[in-house]
Amino acid sequence: MDNLYSTLIHQTFNFPQEGFSVKDDELYFNDISLMDIIKQYGTPLRITYLPKISSQIQKAKRLFHVAMAKADYKGKYVYCYCTKSSHFSFVLDEVLKNDVHIETSSAFDIQIIKEQYQKKALSKDTYIICNGYKRQLYKQNICELINDGFNVIPVLDHLEEIDYYKKYTKVNKVDLGIRISTEEEPSFTFYTSRLGIRNSEIMNLYKEKIEPNPKFNLKLLHFFINTGIKDTIYYWTELNKCLNIYKELKAVCPGLDSLNIGGGMPIRTSLSFDYDYEYMIEEIVAQIKLFCVQNEIPEPNIFTEFGSFTVGESGATLYSVVDQKQQNDRETWYFIDSSFITTLPDTWGINQRFILMAINNWDKPYGPVNLGGMTCDSMDYYNTEAHTNQVFLPKIDRQQKQPQYIGFFHTGAYQEALSGYGGTQHCLIPAPKHVLIDRDEEGEISTRLFAKEQSYKSMLKILGY
Repeated sequence: MDNLYSTLIHQTFNFPQEGFSVKDDELYFNDISLMDIIKQYGTPLRITYLPKISSQIQKAKRLFHVAMAKADYKGKYVYCYCTKSSHFSFVLDEVLKNDVHIETSSAFDIQIIKEQYQKKALSKDTYIICNGYKRQLYKQNICELINDGFNVIPVLDHLEEIDYYKKYTKVNKVDLGIRISTEEEPSFTFYTSRLGIRNSEIMNLYKEKIEPNPKFNLKLLHFFINTGIKDTIYYWTELNKCLNIYKELKAVCPGLDSLNIGGGMPIRTSLSFDYDYEYMIEEIVAQIKLFCVQNEIPEPNIFTEFGSFTVGESGATLYSVVDQKQQNDRETWYFIDSSFITTLPDTWGINQRFILMAINNWDKPYGPVNLGGMTCDSMDYYNTEAHTNQVFLPKIDRQQKQPQYIGFFHTGAYQEALSGYGGTQHCLIPAPKHVLIDRDEEGEISTRLFAKEQSYKSMLKILGY
């Protein structure tokens, strides 16, 4: 019986597939030899493949433009990058090459906007969509941008927020958005989102605080679905609720012309991933178009704020298996040279799955394994208890000269922020090296070290030593 790891992957999944291939029994990521990267930089290692960011943006823009053309849709499409998914300068630099706009969520985000403006990476015409609950510093920074002539749309998250803009904005026109407080999925432990303004209060907010003030214009209505844009009754129901509120507001507010459909599109977190982007986008556009035709209102501009979709598939995290243990008759443990808590917090925090594959030894027999991190925390593991699929990897021969290397892929969103990049780490496990990979117009690959492995001196300094 052929029980080689390569046979397992090829028989189980449609493989090779976009972004993944095998040459000489070694895994390639976006046509890049991962073994070459490991030989140069070692493990543990974060990598970011920058061209993937641009290709994801262009993919979404193309699909929306095609869908709008098919439906004879009169509104425009506006792609916004959700900065909280990854704030790194190299991410924003790549994002802003693609004529897109920005969505923010905190006070410090505004400083990034200013930095990018100084670099001429964005202009004052770029939409800056400001979401989230806003403390004073965030509102203060928003007002500074508005007063300086930037194209800012603060999205009101609570009833009193507008009072600050009334007092501190000095321009003649301020575009505003309103976030609708949506109902959460039935599986959630709470019923209604803590964010946004409830439906029954939206019209009063407009009538009492927006309409009477000549400098305010309600431009955008926003709703956000935590689980993202999926072909479910839940998503279509919430979209329809939003459209009905849009209709009611449009009847009294002629300046309202945009709809932020909220939530991101999913990314591939499994080799068996199945999501029809073309169908979903065409259906969204068609549904909005049909609603507008039936109610005799102009089609709104469609804003999206994609974070994980933009940057998630650009990232990978690579490890060495440094030891194995047979703890009982059934369980084999592979120990990685880092910690899941340090490097991939979503794997233990929300039981998130990522694409996991061996990097080398595809010509070796495979077996079921449990993956363990180096901390003493009981949650520092990755196996079937936390994930729906059994983990299979090549069997390790203790006499083999080359270590077993493994990679988790499409890890480019949120993991660095949630793990506390460059800060203190659980059990003082250092943050790994971070390497950026780029490709020029001739297809030549270049790499550069963005961050060294965290040193004990930098960590102890944070701790006050």
